[in-house]
Amino acid sequence: MTADDSFGRLDDDDYPAYTMGRAAEMLGTTQGFLRAVGEARLITPLRSEGGHRRYSRYQLRIAARARELVDRGTSIEAACRIVILEDQLEEAQRINAEYRRAAETANPTTAAPDR
Repeated sequence: MTADDSFGRLDDDDYPAYTMGRAAEMLGTTQGFLRAVGEARLITPLRSEGGHRRYSRYQLRIAARARELVDRGTSIEAACRIVILEDQLEEAQRINAEYRRAAETANPTTAAPDR
């Protein structure tokens, strides 16, 4: 592995860089909370060679959103389901926008008339 490969990980949102303890500290929560969102299958941390959970920045953002909902009184199971549905909705909206752009490119009927 070259030095460039190692530094590339710094920009990788999916690289599992954070231990459970560090992740919990960053989120201001407990390790038990991270275990619970894992058991609810909201996030699945990767494991180090020693078997320890490792979390990516992307996973921490998801867990942080679940924590916001739990802090407002939502059960952890419901919070995890809400976050999953929000993610699915965002993906569907992104796909729809791509289809709209492709359709507009293929059939530019909405072009502004010449003046």
